[in-house]
Amino acid sequence: MARFDLSDAEWALIKPLLPNKPRGVARVNDRRVLNGIFYVLRTGSPWRDLPERFGPYTTVYNRFNRWAKAGVWVRIFETLAAKSPHSMAFIDSSIIRAHQHAAGRKKGGEDHAIGRSRGGLSTKINALVDENGLPVRLVLTAGQDHDLRAAPLLLEGLKCRHVVADRGYDANALLDLIRASGAKPHIPSTRQRLIHRSVNRRIYRQRNLVERFFCKLKHFRRVATRFDKLARNFLAAVALASTRLWTRNYESTT
Repeated sequence: MARFDLSDAEWALIKPLLPNKPRGVARVNDRRVLNGIFYVLRTGSPWRDLPERFGPYTTVYNRFNRWAKAGVWVRIFETLAAKSPHSMAFIDSSIIRAHQHAAGRKKGGEDHAIGRSRGGLSTKINALVDENGLPVRLVLTAGQDHDLRAAPLLLEGLKCRHVVADRGYDANALLDLIRASGAKPHIPSTRQRLIHRSVNRRIYRQRNLVERFFCKLKHFRRVATRFDKLARNFLAAVALASTRLWTRNYESTT
């Protein structure tokens, strides 16, 4: 088994979550195709440079693209993430530089979550992780968008006891939203506040879990730099990388 291939334990977790094949021509080996996709995500190599052992690169890319369009990769991630204990939620964002291949889209039309920030054209990955540092929610926004724009989407419908974030999320609307959900916010006050809230240091110190998640996520070079023009394909890549973090966690704890 090659370095980035799925182990037997990981494959056993993912296989039942793949779409059923309707009658007709048998689908190309799913495990081989997935290994090819993970190879590209991890190494950042172009699809055309995929080693021959994964089969035709067109088969691997077409499967990735078609199932990204159908939302399959995101659903697999969400199924695994649903197993989170949801006791604590840590939210943050990370800027991803967009490669010139991703940035060369036509102006207007659909929003593909690419904007201009200080570092140039970029995308922002907004994430919520649990007390184990595993991703639960993922949202893409343009690089220049404020973190507060994605925060309600990350927290929508989530039931947890504590929500932890840095002072960039200090806004009355978000604090009210968190309290209305039954959770307690642990967000330091900005300097503009006349009255500063106290924050539980023991809980707030654990915020490094979301920072460590982004470090692990960026080991996947096709996530660390955005090559995909379409937001749905880049989100699929982020979801697959996050799925791999979940499967490896299951493998290490069983």
